[in-house]
Amino acid sequence: MATGTEALSEQDFNCVAKLFTELVPKDSVCEPENASPAIVYTRLVTFWLCTLQRLKGGASLAFVMTHLVVHGLSLLPNNKRVREGTLSSNSGGFSKARSRLPVAVVRTLADQVSTSLFEQSAPWFDGRRAFIIDGTTITLAPTSPLREAYPPAVNQLGETVWPVMMLTVAHELQSGCCMVPEFGAMYGPNNTSEAKQAAKIAGRLPAESLILADSGFGIFSVAHAMTHVGHKILFRLTTSRFISMVKKAELVEETRRSACYKLTWTPSVKDRKTNPELRADASVEVYLHKVKLENGEWLYMVTTLEVTSQVAAKFYLRRYDVEHDIRDMKVTLGVEDIRAKSDAMVQKELMCSVVAYNLVNHVRRQAAKIAKVRPREMSFKGVWSVVRTHLIEQATCSPKEWKARYDRALQEAAKQKLPKRKQKRDYPRKALPRRPKSTKFMKEQVRAKAKTSKNAEENAQPPAK
Repeated sequence: MATGTEALSEQDFNCVAKLFTELVPKDSVCEPENASPAIVYTRLVTFWLCTLQRLKGGASLAFVMTHLVVHGLSLLPNNKRVREGTLSSNSGGFSKARSRLPVAVVRTLADQVSTSLFEQSAPWFDGRRAFIIDGTTITLAPTSPLREAYPPAVNQLGETVWPVMMLTVAHELQSGCCMVPEFGAMYGPNNTSEAKQAAKIAGRLPAESLILADSGFGIFSVAHAMTHVGHKILFRLTTSRFISMVKKAELVEETRRSACYKLTWTPSVKDRKTNPELRADASVEVYLHKVKLENGEWLYMVTTLEVTSQVAAKFYLRRYDVEHDIRDMKVTLGVEDIRAKSDAMVQKELMCSVVAYNLVNHVRRQAAKIAKVRPREMSFKGVWSVVRTHLIEQATCSPKEWKARYDRALQEAAKQKLPKRKQKRDYPRKALPRRPKSTKFMKEQVRAKAKTSKNAEENAQPPAK
C-alpha cells in the first residue's frame, strides 16, 4: 500500500479512512440502480463508518455521527447538505443505511482488505504463506431472531439465555492479518463444527499455503480438505490418535528425543460415516512426528512437509501466536460484546471488526519495521491506542500534512513494544476474587456466618444434667 503523497487525492480526508480506501478498489462497490442521486450514506461510506465503530471498540451510532460531522465530511459525496454544513448528526439516517447495506457487499469489501494486506507480506517457508487456524465462540444478544439462528446452550436446567456463535478464523503467520471467519451455530439442529468450517476455509486460502492447527483439527477430514486443494499441513495430534496411526506407519528416523514415520493416511469407519462425501480412494501421504519437550511431555504431529522432527516442532510453536491474535480481536476490539439484534447486522459487524483489526495490525507491522522487531513483539493494544489518538480523533488535513501525521503516528507506535518478562515470576499466578457487590449475596453471607456462630456456641455448651 502506498503511503506517499503521489498516491493520494488532493482533497482533504480522514487519515485512517484513507488507509482503508486505498485497500479497496474504487469500482468494487456499486450503488443500487434505484439509489437517489442525493444520497449521503453511500455503501462505501456506510461500510467505513461501521468499521470506525469497531476501531473505537464498539462505539455508539451517536459517537460515529458526531465524529463524521466534525472530522469526516470530506469523505461524503458532493451533496447539498454536506456543502452547506447542514447535515444532521442524528444517527437515524446512518442506522437505516447500515440496515440497507447488503451482507454480500460487506463480505466482498472485507475480503478485499484482507487480500490486499496478505499480498504485502513475504512467503514464510518454501515459497508458501502460512496460516494458523483455530476456533472460538462469542455470545450474542438474546433476541428471538438470534436465538433461532444461533441456539443457546442447553444443560440439565434447560436452555440458557445467550445465543452462541461458533467461528473458525485463519490468521496469516507473517503479518498477523485475519481472513473473514467462517461462522455458524454451535448448538441446535443446524449446528456446525470446527472441522466443517475449516474445510470451507481451505478453498478461500491463497493457493499452496501451509496450514498450522492444533489437535482439534488433526483429523482426516480436515487434512484431506486442505491437501485436496493443494495446501500443506502441520497439525498436532492427540496421543490416542497418534498411537492408532503409528501402528500402520513406517519408521523413517528415530533418536532419543524424537521419531519420524511415513504413512498413507486413510479415513476410518467413523470418518466415512461422519463425512459421506469422501471418495472411496481418499488418502493423504503424511509424516508423523513425535518430539520430547523440555517438560518431559511428547508433542505429536502430522504433516505433509518433508522436514525433520525438530524443524516440525519449531514450526508448530508458531501456532500459539493465534491465541494472542484472537484475544486482540475478541477482547481488545470488543468483538465478543457485539450486541446487534439481527443475524444480518451481527454478520456485518463481525466482518467490519475483521477490517478494523487488520488496519490496526497493518500499522503495527509498519511500526515493527521501525522498531526492528517482529510484529507480534509489539503491543496490539498500544498500537490501537496510537491509531485512535493520533489518526482517528484528528481533524481532516491536506495530503502533505497527512503523510507527516502518519509518520509521527508510526514513530509513536514503534515505542509500543511488549516487555520481556522473566522466565520465572517473582510471585505465583493466582486468581484473587473480588468482593461481590450484590447486596443480596452479602446478606446471605451474613446470615450464613451468624448461623455458623450460633451452631458453634450450641456445640460449645456443656450437656444438660
